[in-house]
Amino acid sequence: MNVHANRREFIQGFGAALAGLALAPRHTFGAATPAPPVAVAKCMEYGPGVRPTLSTLFDQLGGLSRIVRGKTVAVKINMTGHTTDRVQGMPIGMTHWVHPEVIGNAVHLLGQAGARRIILVESSLSPSRSLQQFMSDAGWNPHDFASAAPRVDFVDSNYGDPGGTYKRLWVPGGGLMFRAYDLNPVYTDCDVYVSLAKLKEHATAGVTLSMKNSFGITPCTIYGHGAGIDKPSDVVKGSRGMLHEGDRQPSRTALSENDPNSPRQPGYRVPRVTADLVHARPIHLAVIDGIHTVAGGEGPWIKRCRPVHAGVLVAGTNPVTTDAVATALMGFDPMAARGTAPFEGCDSTLKLAEDLGIGTRDLNRIEVIGTPISKARIDFRNA
Repeated sequence: MNVHANRREFIQGFGAALAGLALAPRHTFGAATPAPPVAVAKCMEYGPGVRPTLSTLFDQLGGLSRIVRGKTVAVKINMTGHTTDRVQGMPIGMTHWVHPEVIGNAVHLLGQAGARRIILVESSLSPSRSLQQFMSDAGWNPHDFASAAPRVDFVDSNYGDPGGTYKRLWVPGGGLMFRAYDLNPVYTDCDVYVSLAKLKEHATAGVTLSMKNSFGITPCTIYGHGAGIDKPSDVVKGSRGMLHEGDRQPSRTALSENDPNSPRQPGYRVPRVTADLVHARPIHLAVIDGIHTVAGGEGPWIKRCRPVHAGVLVAGTNPVTTDAVATALMGFDPMAARGTAPFEGCDSTLKLAEDLGIGTRDLNRIEVIGTPISKARIDFRNA
């Protein structure tokens, strides 16, 4: 198992830190924080309208081909929790998971745009170590995704590669919580990284959109309750409690957190880990499924979580601008500070990422293409 940083990795990490000093926060040196446009479209139901709606969104952003042609594309899907978790007994894609029709149509359009290889990834809680089995256990047919484009693979990123190897992803500037994270190599080796997220509130982070989706790239075998002390565990034994509460450190093969005396509060830690990961593993394309989703929390383990019909799809090439628009579509102010909805008990990942120079959360600087926010907004707190 190869998870230790060798001399080459140290040099890469040192170089990343130097690059971070030069690049983050970019606005300190007078350069404007990036503000790419975001595309929004009403799409009231899953069905034949999903593909043309997604296609239009991508065209409005300049087309997929310029991003994915000839490239290996990793698509991180939001499939949080267990397959048996249900909100009011509803199908899981109608509530807190990205719907399979959004996944399949996104894969098809990526393949049509010339992606050389598409890898569907999620760190599942399945004991099988198989993402396909996890999907099957949820009542989905993985073949529907595999047949949507010429070459589609599946990776459960709670584990290393087939040889048990994890790769170290360094955070520019030294990181807010960790200097680097040990991950499945799919995240370090892909050419293009897509975050395929759900439009949801989050009990710990306020909202979970394209950026919070990347929190799930951390393997529970290293960063989870029950992770091995000296080395990654062979199976997943629990969720990422240590990243939430800081009650222990990751497996010793990974780097410890920067400051073990920092607050042990989930509302402090989770947004910073998320910002670290988005800084280290840039999101090239953010797609958010808000057709049918949930309000009140990220899944049925949150008691106030309930179904909501938002009828919207969102896409962008910058996760901060995309999540800012999505936050506004949920009826919140993306400029809100801690203590203000939806960040009543947490720091804002949007602000942290903006401060790192990744993108702006200021709606006055973001062009919204397609449906205006005012025409698609829904009040999640009162829906």
